Amino acid sequence: QVQLVESGGGLVQAGESLRLSCAGSRLIVSINAMGWYRQAPGKQRELVAGITSDGSTNYADSVKGRFSISRGNAKNTVYLQMNSLKPEDTGVYYCNAPYTVYDSRPNVRYDWGQGTQVTVSS
Repeated sequence: QVQLVESGGGLVQAGESLRLSCAGSRLIVSINAMGWYRQAPGKQRELVAGITSDGSTNYADSVKGRFSISRGNAKNTVYLQMNSLKPEDTGVYYCNAPYTVYDSRPNVRYDWGQGTQVTVSS
C-alpha cells in the first residue's frame, strides 16, 4: 500500500510563507509525476502545482508566481513552497501522483493521505 504523508501546514497571516512536505517511497516519488492538491471549504479538490518525472512544472493560475513545487535531493519528498499567502489559499493540502500535471481534476494513482491544513488569516 502506497503511503504519502503530508506535513507543514499551519495558521499564518496573509503575506507570510509556508513550506509543505510530502514524504513517500523513493520509487513512487521519483518515477511519477507528483502534485499538490488543495481542497478549500465547500469546493472541489483541485491541482495547484505539479511536477513531472523530468522536472517540468505546472501551476494553477491562482498560485503562479507565489508557489513553487520541487523534489528533495533524496527523491522521496516533494515540497510546496508557498509565498505571499492569501486567505483564499486556505484549505487542506494533499499530495498524490496525477496521471498528468495538466489536469486540474483529482485523477490520481494512489489513495489519498490525510492532508495538511493551511489557514491564512487576513
